Amino acid sequence: MPTPTINPNFAPVLEPLGNGAGDFFLAAGLYHAHKISFGAAAALAGLGYEEFHYRLKEHFGHGFVVADETVEDDLRLVEALVDRRS
Repeated sequence: MPTPTINPNFAPVLEPLGNGAGDFFLAAGLYHAHKISFGAAAALAGLGYEEFHYRLKEHFGHGFVVADETVEDDLRLVEALVDRRS
């Protein structure tokens, strides 16, 4: 498998963001695209769970991505539990 390379034109944008910015943003992009899990993204970025979560919030305004399907499943579960109580 060939080694992926980053477009050198990204260097001026990534440089002020610190060491490892390329790895972080690539991992974050794959996580936000639902291609890899949160844990896998944190590991690929070379960060711990808390630090990856913090940097996601810092750069994207939120730390976790919740899929619409998950929310819909939760709403159905709540509805079923409420119906059972009645």
